[in-house]
Amino acid sequence: MLAPPEPSPSRAPALPGQSTAVFTTARASVADAFESFSGRHEARPEQPVEFPHVVHVGRGIGCTEYCHEAVTTGAVAGLPSVRTCMVCHNTIATKRPRIRLITAMRERGEDLVWRRVFAYAPEAHVRFNHAPHIRASVDCATCHGPIAKQTIAERNVDMNMGFCVNCHNQRKAPVDCLTCHF
Repeated sequence: MLAPPEPSPSRAPALPGQSTAVFTTARASVADAFESFSGRHEARPEQPVEFPHVVHVGRGIGCTEYCHEAVTTGAVAGLPSVRTCMVCHNTIATKRPRIRLITAMRERGEDLVWRRVFAYAPEAHVRFNHAPHIRASVDCATCHGPIAKQTIAERNVDMNMGFCVNCHNQRKAPVDCLTCHF
């Protein structure tokens, strides 16, 4: 059996959970290439820990105040890091197994490597900016589905061009190509 190829010195090191081998210049595996080509997305990708949105929302913790604070100011909502979680969980629910796991990750200097649930293929040339949607009072559930009732984030909405254009038309938002494709 042949050993896997050594990573090229010019290639950036792989992120946790990624292979150093490259299937094509753009995709790390045949499965990645197929998913991108077919427009398919993993509905419920495996995450480093279960995040109980239902518990946090049930306690009145808003998406944009603590966990996804960049959503109001920029294009990317941001995904919470171990550091973000530990702002509250240094003192809250410290005995729970999930919090113990995150605390141990912090002590080892590790971070959460979340797998994206929603994303557009690079060849779609779509640049989604969360901030104007939040300013227009578009509820998170409009695009993300009933995330507040989930423990694991799932892809519940097929955010294709028709979905976005219909929403823009209903809200009288711009529908020219450069609104999203730039």
